[in-house]
Amino acid sequence: MKKIFILTFWVAFILQSCTNVDENVFDKYSAADFYATSTGADVALANVYSQIPGNWGGVGYAGADNGWYDLNSMSTDEQVVPHRNTGDWELTFSELYLRKWLPSHSQVNNTWNWLYTSVFKANLAIDLLEESKADASKIAEAKVLRAFFYYLLIDDFGNVPFFTENNITVEQMPQKSRQEVFNFIETELKENIDKLSPVKGGTYYGRFNRWAGYALLAKLYLNAEVYTGTARWNDCLLACQEIEKGGFKLHSGATDATHVLGNKYYELFGDVCPDDETILAIYTKVDVVGRNILTVRSFGGTDGTNLLGYSAWNGSICPKDYVDKFSNTDVRKRQFRYGANPYGPQPAGFINYNEEVTSLDNPGAEPNAGIRNQKFWPVLPANSGGASNDFPIYRYADIMLMKAECLVRINDAASAKTLVDAVRIRAGLSGLATNPTLTDIYDERGFELSWEGHRRQDMIRFGTFTQAHGLAPEADAYRVLFPIPTAALNTNPGLTQNTGY
Repeated sequence: MKKIFILTFWVAFILQSCTNVDENVFDKYSAADFYATSTGADVALANVYSQIPGNWGGVGYAGADNGWYDLNSMSTDEQVVPHRNTGDWELTFSELYLRKWLPSHSQVNNTWNWLYTSVFKANLAIDLLEESKADASKIAEAKVLRAFFYYLLIDDFGNVPFFTENNITVEQMPQKSRQEVFNFIETELKENIDKLSPVKGGTYYGRFNRWAGYALLAKLYLNAEVYTGTARWNDCLLACQEIEKGGFKLHSGATDATHVLGNKYYELFGDVCPDDETILAIYTKVDVVGRNILTVRSFGGTDGTNLLGYSAWNGSICPKDYVDKFSNTDVRKRQFRYGANPYGPQPAGFINYNEEVTSLDNPGAEPNAGIRNQKFWPVLPANSGGASNDFPIYRYADIMLMKAECLVRINDAASAKTLVDAVRIRAGLSGLATNPTLTDIYDERGFELSWEGHRRQDMIRFGTFTQAHGLAPEADAYRVLFPIPTAALNTNPGLTQNTGY
């Protein structure tokens, strides 16, 4: 049995089902025979995919709280949970927005632990599948998953511990440079993406198919200059062009009186993400597989009661300066709830949220202070733990704007205009009067992708992350990386802390 310390804690419990594949018996199959089957390979992969949906304790990409999503969204200008003068909500959330996090912060630790547990599980799956001589597409899927986790690690932490075999202890684990891990991710993706299934939706909904693999590669190249110092705009364009072979298109932006937000656009964030635009989504089923708490956490208590039948959490808000950038005619502004009558009469009894927030930490904001986000309008049935809305990791509108950005950066703004205009027109706006600038694209990404977990990357790439905004003062340059957790440093003396911490 292989064992490993995962940096801040033992994860031997993960290995309880892992034994020598030559000795295991699964019903009438040997382990090797079982994992060689399509069903067995999917079981091995399911153990890895189980890490992605949000869950309590800071586990998951998005959908729950105190983990990766909060760290990467609340450190930006688009979202914050203020401390309330009623005593609600701990200060760590507002400290993320104010760029005051420490190596001991729970969100930093939870993100680190989640990602290394995920790497461990991916290594385990790869080992089982390779030893069983499973289908090449299944092995490739496990390797792309591992690349995804390492991509998130270098994005947040820079130089990180690196291992591809689980027979290593934490003190033996080398810290690799961002460049080295970038090279590994790139190689893994290029060697495995075309082995992935090209199937969209169906059994591959929520899984890395070929198009999701190219989306990850495109993201890697989009941020290559941040990670390595060398821009890879043309490579990003090529990856985006591969995604176009998947037949994706923008979902309808037609009006829809049956949806509470009045537009089919919001179907993209509903119970099941439509596969015309969705490339990769997190599958969420309330009380069964993960949760989506985004709207539940944002609304005040009585709003939750009116909408869902139970009290909401009165947490996350959208800073006013961020919301003010949206045009009043923009369909995407309907996601924000504030004032007495933002888009027509509100149902009786709903909270009139104040736009202005004067305090994020002590003494705290008033209970009804702050604009709320209803983008992920809760799908019923729901409960106090969340709703069953799925969460898009990658969708085609993002790819279109990535492609437009690359074109502008290589001095082909004219070709970028059609892409940006299409996203704007779907939102009920007119096309740009002139060819797009980088500022236009930065703003459009903020409008289109709000609360989807992309904002920190965008702000760093465009050089705005450490600038003052809203109630957040200018931050030191070193804050573009999060600190390595103190517990990890204490466990592995070979690690070097990021500059400034």
